This record gives sequence, C-alpha cells and structure tokens, in this order.
Amino acid sequence: MNAPSNPRLPKSVASIGECMIELSGSGKTDGTWKLGFAGDTFNTVWALRALIEPEARAHYVSAFGDDPFSRDQLAFLTEHGIGTASSPVIPGARPGLYAITLTGAERSFTYWRADAAARQLASNHAALAKSLKDQSLVYFSGITLAILEPEARKTLIEALGVARQDGATIAFDPNYRPRLWSDVPTAQAAIAAALTVTDIALPTFPDEQMLVGDSTPAETAARLSEAGVQEIVVKNGDLPCLVVAKGVHTTVSALKVEAVDTTGAGDSFNGGYLAARIRGLPPLKAAAKAHQVAAAVVQVRGALAPFETLKAAFAN
Repeated sequence: MNAPSNPRLPKSVASIGECMIELSGSGKTDGTWKLGFAGDTFNTVWALRALIEPEARAHYVSAFGDDPFSRDQLAFLTEHGIGTASSPVIPGARPGLYAITLTGAERSFTYWRADAAARQLASNHAALAKSLKDQSLVYFSGITLAILEPEARKTLIEALGVARQDGATIAFDPNYRPRLWSDVPTAQAAIAAALTVTDIALPTFPDEQMLVGDSTPAETAARLSEAGVQEIVVKNGDLPCLVVAKGVHTTVSALKVEAVDTTGAGDSFNGGYLAARIRGLPPLKAAAKAHQVAAAVVQVRGALAPFETLKAAFAN
C-alpha cells in the first residue's frame, strides 16, 4: 500500500458514498420494521472503524441534509467514532431510504433515493478535496459513481487522482447495480475511468458477468490487471475468492456458515480486507480475515454487525 503523504499523521481512512435510512424486517410475522443507517460504502467504513487500530481515524465522505433524519444520521456516525471530514450539510436536503425484504437468507431491496443529499457529494470540489487530504486509504464504489451526474463523476475521479498522487491508497469495488445506471455503456465507461486511479480492486464476479460478460473470476482479474490495477480480490459469494498480487493468482476459501441475512456481506468483506491491509497483513492473510468477517456478518440481521462481533471474527 502507498505510504500516507505525511507519515507523522495517524492512519486515516475515508469511504465515499451514500449512507441511507435502512428499514429491515424484524424476522417476526407482526409486520414490524427496524430503522437503521446503511449503504454499501458505509457498511465498509463501519467494518473498517471496528477493525483498524483505535487511534486511527475513519471518515465517511458524503453530503448530508439538515432534516431530523439527517441529524440522527450524523449523530449515529459520531457516536460510533466515524467522522465526516469536510462533507457538506445541504439545507433542505434529506437522506435516501431503502427497505430490505428477505426470502430465507437472501435479500431484495426497494429504494427511494432520487433526491438524496449524497447525490451532491462531489458538487463542492474544494470540500471534497479537503476531505481526501492526508488520508492513508480512500475507498469508493460503483454505486458512488452511479448516484452522481456525469460532471460530478469526473470531479470525483480527479479528486481521487490527486489524493493518490499525494500518497493515499485508492480502493474500489465496481459493485454494479443495473437499475442505477441509464445504460450499460455509461456504467462501463465510468467504472473504467475509476480503475485508472485504483490501487486495490474488490469486484464481485457475478456483477462483472452482468457488466462485461466475464466467464470466470480469472478473466475478471486479467481484465483489471490490464487496466493497471496492481492488487485485485475477486469475490464470489460463498465460493473462494481469487487474490491477485504481484502477478500471482491464488484462491482463498470462504467459511461455510448458516446465513440468516446476506445483507452487507460483500461490503464487510471489503472492510475486513482493507483493515487487514492497513494493519500490514499481506493480501492472502487479509483475504482470509475478510472471509471471517463476512461469515460473521451473514449470521446477524441487517447490514451492520456489532463492532464486538466484527472484532471477534477478525481476531480468529
């Protein structure tokens, strides 16, 4: 991983994207729902906050509203030791919302996010640049790109490029969700641009099959290597992931557990992997830790497992 631009500063990680209001079923038949906060990149920084050194800093870079739900959201972040760097608070804006419905352990989502504040996270170039300054690691996803207008996507990629030049390691999960994109070519172009500033790629194989038609995880890894990415972990559900580092391809087996809710599994895998790399573990050991974290997350309901659960899984 790249060294931070100022080695005297404590380690600091930033995740960029949209934290939404999450409605999840209680698992009972009484029709009750639990309100929480989640979102792909937020789920990852949640795991990072739990798993990196206590003295290291963790930030969620986004844009927030000023309504009661946004204030609760910001208070929730603060309560759990997650800062927001220089993320703007936009008067009159509000967070997006999604609901999880489960069939067994598999989940489906319904979203209300068209006017979410996070869509403006790259509208203030100076604030975004300030948020990414002096970060050891910056993480973002294809969903981060998908919620932005084309000019804002360009602004984000440029800001990431500057942060990378200043010493940050840039990690990216393409996390392709077709419904968020106007068409496939637009998604392909945006994700290809993101790969040009990426040091660590964390794709999911079925997503890459949908996006570009890859036939195997090895094909996904080869394509990303050709794009210039040096470290790649291709996730594949409960099958082994494929780790590519320094040109060596190795599979790392997942843990077999009884899942109750697969929400956030891949995001938490990413958080576990990146936390392990921040702590100095090599890629193969980091992938094993990531599988342990993901296995713990699928055994609890909702996207966010308690910090104690994540820490115990990581320590095994």
